[in-house]
Amino acid sequence: MVLFRFAPSPTGALHLGGLRTALFNYLAAKQLGGKWILRIEDTDRTRYIPNSVENIQSSLRWAGLDYDYGPGADQTLGPYYQSERLDLYRTYSQKLLESNKAYRCFCKPDRLLETKERLKAAGSHLTYDRACLHLSEEDVARRVRAGHEHVVRFNSDSVPSSPKPHDLIFGDISDAHASLPTDPILVKTDLFPTYHLASVVDDHQMGITHVLRGEEWMPSLPLHLDLYTALSITPPKFGHLPILLNPDGTKMSKRSGDVQVTDYIKHGWEPSAVLYWLMLAGWRGRAQQSGAQDALINDFQLSNMVKEVSVFFCPAICYLKLSQFDLNNFSKRRSILDPGMLSHLNALHLKHEDPLALARRVQPLIKVTFPQSVLIVLSPTVDLEYLTKILSALSGRITVLNDIMTAAPYFFISPDLASEEAQRLRASVPSERYFGAARLACDTLSSPDLQFCQEEIDAGLKSTAKAFGGPSKHFWSTLRHAVTGMKACASMRNYVPECCLTIKLYFT
Repeated sequence: MVLFRFAPSPTGALHLGGLRTALFNYLAAKQLGGKWILRIEDTDRTRYIPNSVENIQSSLRWAGLDYDYGPGADQTLGPYYQSERLDLYRTYSQKLLESNKAYRCFCKPDRLLETKERLKAAGSHLTYDRACLHLSEEDVARRVRAGHEHVVRFNSDSVPSSPKPHDLIFGDISDAHASLPTDPILVKTDLFPTYHLASVVDDHQMGITHVLRGEEWMPSLPLHLDLYTALSITPPKFGHLPILLNPDGTKMSKRSGDVQVTDYIKHGWEPSAVLYWLMLAGWRGRAQQSGAQDALINDFQLSNMVKEVSVFFCPAICYLKLSQFDLNNFSKRRSILDPGMLSHLNALHLKHEDPLALARRVQPLIKVTFPQSVLIVLSPTVDLEYLTKILSALSGRITVLNDIMTAAPYFFISPDLASEEAQRLRASVPSERYFGAARLACDTLSSPDLQFCQEEIDAGLKSTAKAFGGPSKHFWSTLRHAVTGMKACASMRNYVPECCLTIKLYFT
């Protein structure tokens, strides 16, 4: 069975780079008819942050990336926390020790530092003099019985040189053994394995066939392949995803800016828009151009990403089919995440989403934000109808759904005509023209022949504006002041009928 894995460390909230890695594991697994695992690599206890796992799981759920195996899912291949697999790692480290592919090192930290500095001063590329490699079996056994603190190191000379590693994205890569520390540590003094041993053992034991992980792990690939050779097991296929960059070209980090997935959840970004944004970062496949607006969006559902004729949306008015989804089409260069692209994707998602579905989502937020609203009626049915009309009127004008609370509060509250903004707007129209425009608008909206629908209001107010004896901007400014008390607002032509009724209420 084709099997991928996403193996984050519980050292904080899931960030955008981790979400992209999970997305590519999900997509690649689905495309190849396989499955994927969520595995928690928690062997570094010094960096563990409580509730990190819950954050990772909730972020994946928000994105719709449902894993097949892992915490809370199928337990067949578990346990999925590395801290619960220590006996397994000890078995494999013992196997390496018995075959002289690894050895125990009793050197103290101060000696290791002194040795490293001495070797560097001598111009050597070594980081350790391998002193403990030459200890006799009797000496090692005596120290272990005495409880001397030690680590287990890999004996790098014990395996033959492997051919150039092949990467699913980067192709054949140069031998990076020289950049590795001398005889890397496999088991720490706390008896927990390092990432190198634990990931190799787990990938083998769980039957992982493909490993997609961040580019930062590519220098470790030669060591991991050597470990597979030393243990006489077959390695999976490896692919490394180029690092994501901030708009200023710096490396995206957990410790800088809004990079946590929870930041995007809190700000109201649509999960599918975020996924498309991450999907397109670094994509070098040529898109098929399409001039038809209707062809731009099939929909933003994640399930469509894994259909044979799925549409990938792109801000350059183009689309990609899943049949083109191939890791060979992924750029080897590091990619900048452009916030403007996400805004574009998110706004278009909202524009093409069903207004009634959006109304159901935004309704609880409106109730909390505007508890004293006089414009929202108490009936849930009418309430949803009203919200649907508002969302239709604001189509294309809001970037995230949360914007409705700040971009158009006049739909939910009475105008504050005593505000500074309202007073400036009122002063911009001479009194005679202000009241003249108001009376004309009231007469139009009070006409028994007027059908209270958007089209009728649109036509009626446009006709009234033409008949108005002054500049048209005075007519529309009068209505903006009376209805909203705000200068910046949606076009009067797009006001929903209920909002226009407040003109009558104000001048009665």
